[in-house]
Order: sequence, then C-alpha cells, then structure tokens
Amino acid sequence: MDAIEDRVVELKEQGFSPSQIGMKLRDEGVQGTPVPDVKLATGKKLTEILEENDATDDIPEDLRSLMVRAIRLRDHVKEHPQDASNQRALQNAESKVRRLVDYYRGDEIAEDFKYEHETVKERLGYDE
Repeated sequence: MDAIEDRVVELKEQGFSPSQIGMKLRDEGVQGTPVPDVKLATGKKLTEILEENDATDDIPEDLRSLMVRAIRLRDHVKEHPQDASNQRALQNAESKVRRLVDYYRGDEIAEDFKYEHETVKERLGYDE
C-alpha cells in the first residue's frame, strides 16, 4: 500500500492530474503490478492520498478543465467571430464555470475567487 501511495505522490509531483494518475496506475501499475482501483488497493481515494501528502492543486480538476475549455473557446471565438455554435459553447462553458465556482467557494477555493478570463488564463499558466 505504501508503494502505491508513494507512486501517486510521485506522479502528482511530475504534473499529472488525478484522473491521469489513475490511468497510469491502471496501465503501468506499481512495481510491474497493475492497480485497477486505488481505493480497493489502499482503502483511500486517490484524492485523499493527495490531500494527506499536501499534493493537491489549488483548483479542483473538474473546474480547471472547464476553465481551460472556456479559455480555448474564447480564443477561438476571438479569431472566428462568426462562429455562432462556438459562441454558444463558450456561453455554456463559462456558465458551468461560474456555477462550479459558486459550489466550491469557501471549501476548495478562496472565498473571494471570481472567474475572469484574463486572470484565470494567467493563473493556470495557459499559453497556447
């Protein structure tokens, strides 16, 4: 069990998200043994292991991925202003981001966090 937890923390330090860590453990395993379910093997969820070792992100994974999607869509809409379907997709993505920010505010993210395109783009380090 300790080997699995050590591998989880090691993969997080390499920059992998929790879902990517789960796939790597499933495919590559630990010391040659695949780990299809971290919770069955260790008795703890992958995110619990990360929390115990202070290896969590400041923004939850689902919120981060939605923010990256909104950033990419906004950049696309700036280049292609006539693309109505992606303008609608941008509205939907940003709406989901705002709802998730309200959900996580105070517990997972700071109380004063507010979604703004430019500040989030800098905070996430999104350069594409």
